[in-house]
Amino acid sequence: MTDVIDHAKRLIACESVTPARGPVFDALEAMLAPLGFAVQRFTRGEGPAGSDEEAVENLFAVRHGPPGSRHFAFAGHVDVVPPGDGWASEPFGPDVRGDLLYGRGAVDMKGAVAAMVAAVAEVPVEAGTLSFIITGDEEGPALHGTRALIDHMRATGEIPDLCLVGEPTSVHRLGDMMKIGRRGSVNIWLDVDGTQGHVAYPHLADNPIPRLVAMLAELDALVLDEGTDWFQPSNLEITEIDIPNRAHNVIPGKARARISIRFNDRHSGASLSALVAGIAARHGGTARPVISGEPFLTEPGRFSQIIADAVMAETGITPEASTTGGTSDARFLKDLCPVIEFGLCNATMHKTDEAVAVDDLAALAAIYRRIAVAALAT
Repeated sequence: MTDVIDHAKRLIACESVTPARGPVFDALEAMLAPLGFAVQRFTRGEGPAGSDEEAVENLFAVRHGPPGSRHFAFAGHVDVVPPGDGWASEPFGPDVRGDLLYGRGAVDMKGAVAAMVAAVAEVPVEAGTLSFIITGDEEGPALHGTRALIDHMRATGEIPDLCLVGEPTSVHRLGDMMKIGRRGSVNIWLDVDGTQGHVAYPHLADNPIPRLVAMLAELDALVLDEGTDWFQPSNLEITEIDIPNRAHNVIPGKARARISIRFNDRHSGASLSALVAGIAARHGGTARPVISGEPFLTEPGRFSQIIADAVMAETGITPEASTTGGTSDARFLKDLCPVIEFGLCNATMHKTDEAVAVDDLAALAAIYRRIAVAALAT
C-alpha cells in the first residue's frame, strides 16, 4: 500500500474543478493501465456553441478475471469543488504537513480513488473481475457523468455484481459509518402571476405576494412523515423567495420561490411533485419540479457485512449503517446492482485546507482490498 500517498498526490495536483477533463484522467489511466486494466474514456454533454453546457469526461476501466467470475466495482469521481481563498498552501499543490495530506480533493474524493488503485494492485487477477466507474461530473449537475457511464456499461454488458462508492462517509474516525442508502431529492420552483399596478390603486392590480406567502405557509406546515426504520423524516425547506420589484410604489406582477425536499422511501419524486403542484394550484400558482434522485436502500446483509468485517479487521470498530446526509452518485448506480458507500472522514470536505490523515489513506486502501477480495469470493 506504499503507493497510495503518491497516487493521492498525483491526483490532487491536477486542477479538476467540476466538470473535470484531461490531466486528472491522464493521471488515473497511467495508474490503472500497468495493473492490467483496459481503460475507456469518453466525453458527453457538450452543448452548442455559446451555451454554458460543458463536456464531461468519464472513465470506465475493467480488468477481467476468469470466465464466469464475479464482478466488483469501485465508483467515484475526480472532479472537485472550487477551492476558494485562504489556503495555507496551494490547493492543487499537495502538501504533507505533520500527519496530514492537504489539497483540494484529499477527502472528497481523490484520496479514496487513490486508495482504490492501491487496493486493486494487491488483488490477484484470478480473484475475479474488477472495474472503476469514475466521473468528472459528481460535484456539478451530474447530468453527463455516472448516468453516461451506466449507459456505457449496459451497452457493453459490463454490469457489476456489487459496487462500492468511495464517498467520505466516516464522521469522527475512519470506519465509524457506511451509507447503505440515501434519501431522494427534488427541487421545485413555484410561480404566482398577478397584475402589476400602482400601490395607490390596488383595485386595478392583483398582488401575487399574499398568495405566494399563503402557499409557502401551507407547504412549510406539512409533516411529510415521521421517518422509517432506516430513514430520518423527510423535510421540506424553503430555499429562495424572489419578488422582482425595484420600485417602492409598484405592486409587482410576479412572485417566485423555490423549495427543496429530501425524502425517504415513503415517497417518490413524482408523488411529492404532485402534492406540491396541488397546493400551488389552490393558491393560483404553478410548480416546476426537478427530481435529482429517488431514495434507495441496500438492505443490510452479506454486502454490508463484508464491509463491516473489513473495517473491523483494520480499525477495530464496527461501522454504523446509515442513510443520513445528502445525495451521491449511488442514487444512479443502485439501478445496476447493490451499492454501498464507504470512505474517509468527511470533516474537511469542501472546506478551506481540506486534508486527510496519511494513516487513514493507508488504512482505507487495506480495507478496500479486503472488501474487494471478499466480494469477489461471495
